Amino acid sequence: MKLSFEQGIAAGVAGLVATALVAGVLLVDHSAIAAPAEPTAQRQPLPAPSGDAAFRDDASHASVVFAGGCFWGVQGVFQHVKGVSNAVSGYIGGSAADARYERVSGGRTGHAEAVKVDYDPRQVSYGQLMQVFFSVVHDPTQLNRQGPDHGSQYRSAIFVEDARQQAASRAYISQLGRAGSYRAPIVTQVSSGQRFYPAESYHQNYMSNYPQAAYIRYYDAPKLTALGKQFPALYRREPALVPMR
Repeated sequence: MKLSFEQGIAAGVAGLVATALVAGVLLVDHSAIAAPAEPTAQRQPLPAPSGDAAFRDDASHASVVFAGGCFWGVQGVFQHVKGVSNAVSGYIGGSAADARYERVSGGRTGHAEAVKVDYDPRQVSYGQLMQVFFSVVHDPTQLNRQGPDHGSQYRSAIFVEDARQQAASRAYISQLGRAGSYRAPIVTQVSSGQRFYPAESYHQNYMSNYPQAAYIRYYDAPKLTALGKQFPALYRREPALVPMR
């Protein structure tokens, strides 16, 4: 994402930006879009994880952090997945001092825009979350970019909670590579031990709060449509929104 005052305010949300600025709230939006790019969601479903990629957990709660471009769309999709209790936009990979939007957007903090997904493994498996991530959430072959957004803060990455998630992630990436699911190599990084920092409140529930924003309509809404079509058994009509104080 780029700050609206850096590249222009999208026409569809100009009024919202002005209102927010008057109220003293910094509302950001991507740059105005002359022609929408091809949606990043896969046209066909990916194969289900198998072997080591398909482990199942009997625990009632688990977490994982997914980074795949602008966190508005990543959060928006996972909020509609059954079994996900919370999906919080934030930053991971850098220091606490740099975990602020105005610093992360510069691309030099080491942070990635990411979403921490809390889920019930008895309702949705880790493998199913990976299927959603690698198919409708983003394009894992794009290095340090996603759609119109460029920079290491938009990299494709999975920050796992435990060794089983790490092994499953690497196994699924290998499985997709062998299956020739993409025309280019997958560049998704898999790591652990990184601290996640929640993003500012104005970034939370962004897709639900501003469905008519130009960026949301062009780049993120198609992902939600793809979720419903490709994974109807996982799709939840009402999103699990982040509680706001």
